[in-house]
Amino acid sequence: MPQHDDVPVYRPDIYSPQAILDPYPHYANLRELGPVVWLPHHDVHALPRYAECKAVLLDDKTFVSGDGVALNAIANRLSRGTTLNSDGEDHARRRALVAHRLTPRALRAMRDVVDSQAAEIVDAAVARRTVDGVEVAAALPAAVVPDLVGWPAEGRENLLRWGAATFDILGPLNGQAARAVPAGLGMARFAHSVAKRRKVLPGSMGDDLLRAADEGKLSHAECPALMIDYLAPSLDTTLSAIASALHLFATHPGQWQLLKDDPALIPNAVNEIVRYESPLRAFSRKVARDTEVAGTVLMAGSRVLVLYASANRDALAWDDPDTFDIRRDAARQLGFGHGTHGCAGQGLARLETQAMLRALVARVDRIEPAGPPEWAPNNIIHRLGRLPIELIPA
Repeated sequence: MPQHDDVPVYRPDIYSPQAILDPYPHYANLRELGPVVWLPHHDVHALPRYAECKAVLLDDKTFVSGDGVALNAIANRLSRGTTLNSDGEDHARRRALVAHRLTPRALRAMRDVVDSQAAEIVDAAVARRTVDGVEVAAALPAAVVPDLVGWPAEGRENLLRWGAATFDILGPLNGQAARAVPAGLGMARFAHSVAKRRKVLPGSMGDDLLRAADEGKLSHAECPALMIDYLAPSLDTTLSAIASALHLFATHPGQWQLLKDDPALIPNAVNEIVRYESPLRAFSRKVARDTEVAGTVLMAGSRVLVLYASANRDALAWDDPDTFDIRRDAARQLGFGHGTHGCAGQGLARLETQAMLRALVARVDRIEPAGPPEWAPNNIIHRLGRLPIELIPA
């Protein structure tokens, strides 16, 4: 229960099937109630506004991830051994093992290859003209990320489904999470098999991890979880961003024309896409010591829910936040997290999303809706499940 009677309470379940598909009215209601809101359905204090979310993400001594970021104890126990579920030196050690593959220099070296792959994907889509934008969006991360992580060709057809399930389980223990358990276990079994049989691609991130384990820098038992740790976020967040870009430009033709007239806006556009349709809904943090947020006392051992997607629509932080405008300076958006636990793969996600936008701008005159979009149900990832669009060639 909340520690003060004056903490506002929000009784609707923000993880109900309807709220997952259309969360924004709930976020608006939560922000209206205050900076800290008690969710009795989940026994957690929610942070719906930008300032409090950012402050909590920056204070990783008080608000810790080592006891998990899910809203259920089972997922928090199963996700031990990952960078997502670790703090301090333990987190830094795990992240440092593969950090060299995600530095700006390493990503710049990948740019020509990623641009070429994006061009092939867009050429094929334009030739078909009417396509499912989600399939188009999935093609580039599905080609780039498994090679980077080092997954063998065998089993790759399941990675998108498994990755989505891995996120789903990190919500509350609801029906959505329960339905994802078989696929999540499938991902875990596959990762353990790949690591045990050393079937990773030579020179890949997975190869780096196994070599580090051989040298005693981590245990071999940690390798499968770390491979999943970098695979799932790099696939799902990027797919979400690219699919949302296609949807937003199809429904905001004036913004698409701005981008065609000035492709230098592409990096800015990616930030605005991620702000407006944040791929990540929310993660929790455990309160390590008694503290206060916006005057609300939070006791050690309790949890706060950092609502990234709500923070990115906070009118106290953004002018006209419900308007999509690629000219906006959205560099401070929280869609990739922030602070120590900011998404390690966000540079790769930006690289891929920008590559797709460059290829589209060069080849497509207009993006038009070809049917109603469908959102995919997922406790954590906000993304489209189906997006019929027509690509009008330039």
